[in-house]
Amino acid sequence: MEPERERTGRAPKRGKKRRRVANQLVGAAEAMRARWDLEERQQPEAKKARLSTILFAENCEITHGQLCELLKYAVLGKSSVPKPSWCQLFHQNHLNNVVVFILQGMSQLHFYRFYLEFGFLRKAFRHKFRLPPPSSDFLADIIGLQRKKKIGDLSKTMEGSLPSVSSKVSISPQNDPIIQKYGSKKVGLTRCLLTKEEMKAYHFPLQGFPDCENFVPTKCNGSITDNSPLFGLDCEMCLTSKGRELTRISLVAEGGCCVMDELVKPDNKIVDYLTSFSGITKKILNPVTTKLKDVQRQLKALLPPDAVLVGHSLDLDLRALKMIHPYVIDTSLLYVREQGRRFKLKFLAKTILGKDIQCPDRLGHDAIEDARTTLELARYFLKYGPKKIAELNLETVASHQELQAAGQEPRNTAEVVQQLNAGVLECLDSLGQKLLFLTREADASELSSSKTCQTIKCLSNKEVDLFFGSVEHEHASKGKTA
Repeated sequence: MEPERERTGRAPKRGKKRRRVANQLVGAAEAMRARWDLEERQQPEAKKARLSTILFAENCEITHGQLCELLKYAVLGKSSVPKPSWCQLFHQNHLNNVVVFILQGMSQLHFYRFYLEFGFLRKAFRHKFRLPPPSSDFLADIIGLQRKKKIGDLSKTMEGSLPSVSSKVSISPQNDPIIQKYGSKKVGLTRCLLTKEEMKAYHFPLQGFPDCENFVPTKCNGSITDNSPLFGLDCEMCLTSKGRELTRISLVAEGGCCVMDELVKPDNKIVDYLTSFSGITKKILNPVTTKLKDVQRQLKALLPPDAVLVGHSLDLDLRALKMIHPYVIDTSLLYVREQGRRFKLKFLAKTILGKDIQCPDRLGHDAIEDARTTLELARYFLKYGPKKIAELNLETVASHQELQAAGQEPRNTAEVVQQLNAGVLECLDSLGQKLLFLTREADASELSSSKTCQTIKCLSNKEVDLFFGSVEHEHASKGKTA
C-alpha cells in the first residue's frame, strides 16, 4: 500500500491542471507586480490616491468622454482641469504615475474566460467598467489626438467677457451638438424618445437581455403619438450587500401633480444609506414594509398604455426598479453635450428653468422635485425647440462654472471652450510635459507620429515591459507619466 493510503486510508490527491494563459500576458503581469510591490515597500507611509465610483454599479458602461475626463484630471489635477463629473479621485496629488494599458485584440470574453488567472490584475485594478465599441485608433481618441470637431472661430466671434445665459452668441448652428442631432426646427415628442439602439447603447434594461431576466415589464405597449402623456420619474437608492437597491420612488404627472411617492425596504442588508444623495436614513426606513414587488405592481397599475417616462439618467432608475419600459425621454441625453458628457440636472434646472434644486443646505435630494424638474425640462425642449436651446450656449456656461470650481478664471469664452476641448496631449504640452508611448512596431498608430509624445517602438511585449521598467522611474521624477 502507498504511504499516504496507509496513513489516511485515502489515495493521494492528484494535482489539478491549470488552464493555460498566454505566457506573454502572465509574464508581463508578474513583472509589473514585482516592480510595484518593491516600490510600495520602499516608500514611507503616505496618503494614497483613491478612486471612488460609489454611484456606479460594477460593470456598468461609461463613455469614451468620461474616461478622457478621468485621465485628464488624474494627469493634470484640479489646478488645470475640472474634476470628472462621474467619479471622485481622492488625493490626486499623491499619484506617482498614470499608466494606460491597451491590450490589442483582447475582449471582455477573454478577460472573464481567464478571470481566475489574473489574480494580480484583479487586485491592482479594482474597478471594472464596460466601454462602447472602440474606434480604429482607440488610444489616440481617448487622449484627444484625433479631435477633428470645430467649435467655430470663437476667438473672433466671442472676444470679451463670458456672455450671460440670455445673450445670443453667433456660433455656427451646425456645430452645436443639439442642432446636429435634432436640427433647428421644433420637434415633436416622438422625436425625443430614445430609440431601441440608443437604449441598448446607454445600458437601459431591455427585454431579452441576459442581465434583465428577472425584470418586470410595465406592459405599456400602446401606440405613441406627440400627445402621449409624460410622467417624471426619480428614484433614490442605497448600497446593499448585493449592490444598489431602491429606497424611494417618486412619479409626477403632467401639471406637476405627484401621483406616487413610496419608500421601499431593500431585500438585502444595507451597507450605506447614501444619505447625502438620497436623504434616506436608517430611522426613516426602519418602519417601512413596502417592498420592490409592491411598487412594481403599483407602477404597472398607474401607467396608461402610451405612457412616456421622463428622467435624468433614467437607466439607473429603471434598473433600481428592475422594470422594463419601452418609451423614455432622458434629459441627460436630450440636452446633448460634447464628447459624450452629460449636463447635471442641477445645472439644467438653474440655467434653463431658473430654479434651484438639490440645495446644499438640504439633507439629500428631493425625489419629487427632481422628477418634476425632468418633466419641466422635457416640456421646455418641446415648446421652444433645439434652436432656442442652442442659443443658451449651455456648453460654454457649464465649462465656465467647472473652471471656476477648479479655481480658474478664463479670460474669455474662447478660452473656456479651448480648455474644455483640449485633449490630454494638448494639456501636457501646455505644461511643458510629454506623454511616453510604448508600443509594438506592429501596433504603431497615428499617435506614434505625434510631436507632443515620446514614442518608443518595440518588437515584442517582453521588450515593451523591459523599456517600461527602465524609463518609469526617470519619468516619475520629472513629472507624471501618462
